[in-house]
Parts: sequence; C-alpha cells; structure tokens
Amino acid sequence: MLLQSGRPVPSAQARALRRAAVQSARPCRVIPGGRSAVRADAAAAIASPAVAVEEALPGIETTHDKNVHGTAGSVVVEQPGLKRASTLRNIMFVTSEVAPWSKTGGLADVLGSLPFALAERGHRVMVVSPRWLLGHAEVRPTGGREWARERAVKFGGGKGEVGYFHQQIKGVDFVFVDHPSYPRPGGIYSDANGVYGDNQIEAVVQAESSVPKTKYGQDIMFVANDWHTSLIPVYLAAKYRPHGVYGNARAILAIHNLRHQGVFPPYTYESLGLPPHWYGCLEWQYPPHQRQGSWAEEGRSVNHLKAGLTTADRVVTVSAGYAEEIKTYLGGWGMEGIIAARDPVLNGIVNGIDTDEWNPSIDPHLPATYDATNFVEGKAKCKMELQRELGLPVNEHIPLVAFIGRLDPQKGADILLEVRGFVAIYGNKDLEDGLRWLEAEFKDRARGWVGFNVPFSHKLTAAADILLMPSRFEPCGLNQLYAMRYGAVAVGHKTGGLRDTVLDFNPWAQEGTGWTYTSCDAQGLLHAVGVALLTYNNHKEDFRKLQLRGMAREASWDGAAQQYEQIIDWAFMDPPYCR
Repeated sequence: MLLQSGRPVPSAQARALRRAAVQSARPCRVIPGGRSAVRADAAAAIASPAVAVEEALPGIETTHDKNVHGTAGSVVVEQPGLKRASTLRNIMFVTSEVAPWSKTGGLADVLGSLPFALAERGHRVMVVSPRWLLGHAEVRPTGGREWARERAVKFGGGKGEVGYFHQQIKGVDFVFVDHPSYPRPGGIYSDANGVYGDNQIEAVVQAESSVPKTKYGQDIMFVANDWHTSLIPVYLAAKYRPHGVYGNARAILAIHNLRHQGVFPPYTYESLGLPPHWYGCLEWQYPPHQRQGSWAEEGRSVNHLKAGLTTADRVVTVSAGYAEEIKTYLGGWGMEGIIAARDPVLNGIVNGIDTDEWNPSIDPHLPATYDATNFVEGKAKCKMELQRELGLPVNEHIPLVAFIGRLDPQKGADILLEVRGFVAIYGNKDLEDGLRWLEAEFKDRARGWVGFNVPFSHKLTAAADILLMPSRFEPCGLNQLYAMRYGAVAVGHKTGGLRDTVLDFNPWAQEGTGWTYTSCDAQGLLHAVGVALLTYNNHKEDFRKLQLRGMAREASWDGAAQQYEQIIDWAFMDPPYCR
C-alpha cells in the first residue's frame, strides 16, 4: 500500500504536526512563510484531524539503556573479518521451508541465503526440507534421487517410508524428504478451510528422518528452525546419545517467531516415537485464563517448541532485541520463564539479505537503476513510473509513503488504517476492505494492492521515500533492510529487530537511519510519520543523508554467518546440554 498527496494540510493540522516534529527536528530553523508554509502533504493522507498533538506525545525513545535497546543478547565475534572460518564444521539446517522451493515468510529467505554464506566460508553445509506438493505444483529439486535408499521411520505407531531427493548448489547440499503426508491442497500449513490436521505428523516425519545417519558422520551441528523441527534436540538426547550415537553432535534451536509453538493434545505424544518417560519434556499446561475446552479443559497439551527450548544446546533468535523481548511476558507467549532460564545460552543475530537480488544498481525489475552516486535521480524516475502505472498524480516532489506486509494484526495494518478512522476486526477480509475504502476515500492519494508479486515489491521499494512498519512485534523484519538498501527511510514500531536496525535520527550528531516510536497505536505512528515528513519537506539535505546511511549499511549474510560461527564454537566448547 502507498500513500501520497499533493494538497496543502489544513492549518490546524499543520500546527499539530509541526509541534510533534519539533521535538526531534532542528528547533532553531525558522521556515519562511510561517505556519501556512508547512506542507506535510503525504501526512494528510494518513493523519487524523481529530487527534490533538500535545507537547508530551509518546513515540520517541530517548533511553540509552543497552538492555532496553536489545544489545544484551548480541554476539561479539572474537576474530572478526576472517574470509574463511578458522574451524570448519559440518552444519545441517533442518527447516519446513526454504526459498525458492517453498516459502510463506522470512524463514524461507533465511534458509535460502545463510547456508550459502557459511559454505563460502569453508563449512560443509546441508539443508533438509520437505518435498512439498502444493496443489498441482510439485516442489521438486532438479537432479535425481541421489540418495535412492529408502528406510523405515517410525511414527504414529507404524512405519512409513521416506525417500530423499538431493542436489548441490554452490557448495550446499539440499536434501528434500519425500513422504505421503507432504501433498498439500493449498498452502504449506493451511488452506482456505484452516490449519491442516496432519501438521504434527509432517513435523515428526521431518525431524525423525533428518537425525539418522547422514553422509556428514556424527560430528554435526544441527540447526533446528521453529517448532516444526524443534524435536531434533529431543531425539538426539532421548534416542541417540544414550546408545553412543551423536555424542559429539550439538543442536541449536533458531526461533524465527515464538508465537507459533506446535501445541497439540496430550494423546498425540504416542505418535512422536519417544520413550514414555520423556513425556514431561513436552508436557505443557496453560493457565486457567488460556484454556479453551475439550482436551484443553485442564490446560494440558504437548508443546513441541517447549521441548526444543529445554533440550537444545543453544538458542538463537533473529535479532538481539527479540532475544530480550521473549524473556518478558510481553513477548514470551507463555514461554518467558523457560527462555529466561536459558538466558546464558540465548543470543540474537540480525538476518542479512541477498545483496545480489536486492541491489538497486542491477535490479532488472526497476525502470531505472541507481546507486549511492545518483540515487536522487534514480528514485525520482522509479517514483514517477510507479505513479503513472497506478494512476496517481505524477510528481517526483510528492513524498511517497509505502507499507509492504501481510494483512495480519502482527504487521499492524489495522493500526495504519485506524489513523484514518477505519476500524478492522482482526481479519484479512476486514483489512482488505479497509484498503478498498482507503483507495475510494482518497482516489488521487492512496492505492491498495493485495497479492504476492516480487517485481512489484521491488518497484515499490525503489519508488518509496518512506516505508512504514507498524508491527506489533517483529522478530527481525526484512522489509526495512530492503528499504534502506534502496534508499527508502524506515519508520517503525520500536520492537524486536526493528529497534536493532532502524536507528533514530539525531539531527545534531547526524546519526541514525530512520524513526521509531514506542507507543504501538495510531497516535504513535502518526507522530513518527509527522517527524519524517517534516524532515523530508523542510530538511531535504538531512533526509538525503539518512538515505545514504541506509544504503551504506552492511546487510550481507557474511556478517551473520560469522556470528553463527561464534555461537557454534561456543556450543562445542561445552558438553551436550541434555544427555
């Protein structure tokens, strides 16, 4: 979604925006023409005239407490700058999705990029993922069934056959597990009728079939990702180490989104293939206010992610800020006590991005390519072409504000619409209707586009001056990294990875890459956008320096790969946590 306007702001509204922005913008410059000359044009499309902006508005965080800013869980590489790892490892990533074969979110992007960065540094890397059959499209790697031997894997009280498809790309082994539970009529985890009933079986098959003997031997670092593969450290401790197998292996649990935990009825424990006395590892009991009848009348369940948290050798999240948040009741989703207990082995690593795919100087999707030397002209051409394509007034001087994200309460799309008085009742249909309403209400200033389209996301990112990320929680976030790479300034809620990557602009020190706000509501968003638009309109040189700092920010996966190496080294320094 994008917003733009070519109309003056009413004087009362302009005064309100100016009072809000003056706290962070340079206070000593007088704008010629007085109040009527303040033209926060794009804000008119999202600012509500009913909101009175006072001097003590929330939104700009001034604390410099390192814990508040999420640096306590960050990773300091002991030997930075090495192009090749000093100690080479066998690393196996196990994931439910990996780009470009299967994707629903950022998890797939991480697993489609990080393994290559580690392989380039000399490690032997494997990625194991299901061979999905989605609708009529077969997610099948090129190359034959190199691991042709099939073996029996126990699950559900019986035995099932799994096959393996294998291919090697740029030094990374991609292994796709083939099983009858993987055909999906819709998406990977759900379709129009809701969540699939066999998601637990899918997870068990994937985890169990990834641990047994591989070509990498037994000295392996397993990296399990989210709840779908969080039983891997459990299987290592319960089924293998007691028999002298994988004694030197370690397991890291990577949390990309703690909200999804893999919670199922207690009786499903029998299908996991674990010894009976390990039930307590997965047992989870919800407090009374979270119980919802049926098997949950007593709050009893089995929780896959809880099992991984309590057995993994180390736990890593996708940002230091998120690592801090999940230790609190505000971000722990009931797991905060367990996670706080694992604090000594908890770290956060900000994701990188594919700097070849997201490179404005060579991007084939853009009408005009650019780099840091000519980004002003390049972005202006991209903006005008997008305005022309979407039927908006063509004017390179009108600030273009964009929002790219799922229509989901987590991403804050309803907060964005609430600024203009539209109330959504937490449903994708409501939010889609809200975009239609916004477009109808502001025909020459707003457009809403629903769907997944890679070329369009590239064009919108290149055309935007400001990218909004009003997420209620954001483990890492990738769109703000793409935006900075393309010279768009991010405005986001100070949460998770956003507070680690979007650094507040300091006009006196000329530091920062964007603006954040702490009040996760329409007023906090409005205030931060008002500051950004005032800077865009009245301090253009400052805004261009913001864009340049974002474009110059190191965002490749090599830095993240070095931090993963450090965590892997730490894991092997200690004996297995659970044995």
